[in-house]
Amino acid sequence: MTDMFLEKFRALVPKYLEDEWQEADGLSEEELDKALAEHQFQIPLVLREFYLALGGCEDLMEAYHYFWDPDELEVDDEGFLMFLEDEDEEYTWGFRVGDLSVPDPIVYRRNNARGQWKSEEGTFSEFVFDMFEWAFEDDEHED
Repeated sequence: MTDMFLEKFRALVPKYLEDEWQEADGLSEEELDKALAEHQFQIPLVLREFYLALGGCEDLMEAYHYFWDPDELEVDDEGFLMFLEDEDEEYTWGFRVGDLSVPDPIVYRRNNARGQWKSEEGTFSEFVFDMFEWAFEDDEHED
């Protein structure tokens, strides 16, 4: 299967960090497979390519929100694979387990205080590009 998102994710390094993408910014196939080996689920193609492109880049993995390392991924009691939370731990983002075979599934957000999941009405790739744009554009407007 061809890489659908890998180059677009790699392009986030020069776009936001003003540096060339390097292999250390991503995880190798072996590192990722080893980290995922313990899980009883498969991750969507888009999340796999995200980790391959940016899984080693702390400046992007921890930009206002914290992407979980592949070995930390978990499915909650309601059937959502959780992969991201905000710095205040008020919200968690995930995919419906039933959507994990979709290459670029819809993202859902849980209000941690209420425990309710709500669709973000966008796919993972749309969500990630919008989130980084918000995080870094917001940065530029602060004095």
